[in-house]
Amino acid sequence: MAQVELIMPKMGESVAEATVIKWLKNVGETIEMDESVLEIATDKVDSEVPSAVEGVLIKQLFNEDDVVLVGQAVAIIETDASAASTPAPKEAAVAEEVVEKAIETTSLPKSSDSNKFFSPLVRSIAQEEGISMSELETVAGSGKEGRVTKKDILAYLSNRSSAPAAAPAPKASKPAANAGTAVQISAPSVPAMEGDEIIEMDRMRKMIANHMVMSKHVSPHVTSFVEADVTNIVNWRNKVKDEFFKCEGEKITFTPIFVDAVVKAIKDFPMINVAVDGTNIIKRKHINVGMAAALPSGNLIVPVIKDADQKNMVGLTKAVNDLARRSRSNDLKPDEVSGGTFTLTNVGGFGNVMGTPIINQPQVAIMAVGAIVKKPAVIETDMGDVIAIRHKMFCSLSYDHRVVDGSLGGMFLKRFSDYLEAFDPNTSI
Repeated sequence: MAQVELIMPKMGESVAEATVIKWLKNVGETIEMDESVLEIATDKVDSEVPSAVEGVLIKQLFNEDDVVLVGQAVAIIETDASAASTPAPKEAAVAEEVVEKAIETTSLPKSSDSNKFFSPLVRSIAQEEGISMSELETVAGSGKEGRVTKKDILAYLSNRSSAPAAAPAPKASKPAANAGTAVQISAPSVPAMEGDEIIEMDRMRKMIANHMVMSKHVSPHVTSFVEADVTNIVNWRNKVKDEFFKCEGEKITFTPIFVDAVVKAIKDFPMINVAVDGTNIIKRKHINVGMAAALPSGNLIVPVIKDADQKNMVGLTKAVNDLARRSRSNDLKPDEVSGGTFTLTNVGGFGNVMGTPIINQPQVAIMAVGAIVKKPAVIETDMGDVIAIRHKMFCSLSYDHRVVDGSLGGMFLKRFSDYLEAFDPNTSI
């Protein structure tokens, strides 16, 4: 018999650790090849870790809620010697090297009197909330060896924001005439009333809440609106949808058409495809379009179509459908929900005619498309103006006013609308 370590797999370049959510196998239970052993969660997506060998689980190296680095062993499986494809010493050495590199590249700088390690996720939250290194070191950790987990720092932030403000420093003898007074903002205390039901937010809902509050805090949001005539698009889709499904085995929705128009507008106005890093503007080379998708749980996830400008209508349709399906089945990989440079959300799927979406940081703009509604509209013809029934849709763009002014945001939104209205009804599939 041989013992094989189950290693925390690499889940994308931007993911260095994961949290153990639930053990699917207990010690002593038999494990089949490719059978899932535990559920894990990153700051991007949940997934399962399968076993590469058959055998018996003899040891769980971490508890639920523990944070594990990529490349680190999470369990030991006893199996036939012939089934172990990699010698244990070699595998351990490789894992140790990966862990050491991960620690070197992701840990926070240590102060002279501290030996604490802080995960990338904890470090990111601390940075976003303005927590200094010295303050972070005072946070009590409930993880392995006293490590500060995401739950710990969120609990600390909750207490921190609700704690009374510190006593003000003594005033200067001659304060400036225009000196302002800092206002500490904290969430109100909400008492439960008789008959109320208290529902604990799940992990994903907490993450979404924190991300949305952070986005509104970081970016001054402005939203512009335009109404587009999408009659040509509706008629074209109705005409080709059956043939498209027969030829490609995929249902064609409006989403890939909207993504295509977004890509074209970004090429015309590339400064909408940027990010802000302090006082620097990062102009993105790639056009990676995120598509907000509602999950059966009611939560939201944003899978990303990488290099959307390199795909034709068929390619976009297959990418959209594939990501939507795997979003609903919780089968997305961490890399597939990261790296977006612009986001599109379809509020019309819920019957809403328009919306004012919150920017998906660190992007600077997000497009919302509303429900397509039949309306009477004035049409200019060679014979004069006539009133006709047209398919209309409101489009809105929320943008970061730090780097996107009304002129750029308005021109981009109008160009997106122009591409929709100029859609060729004779487009072949």
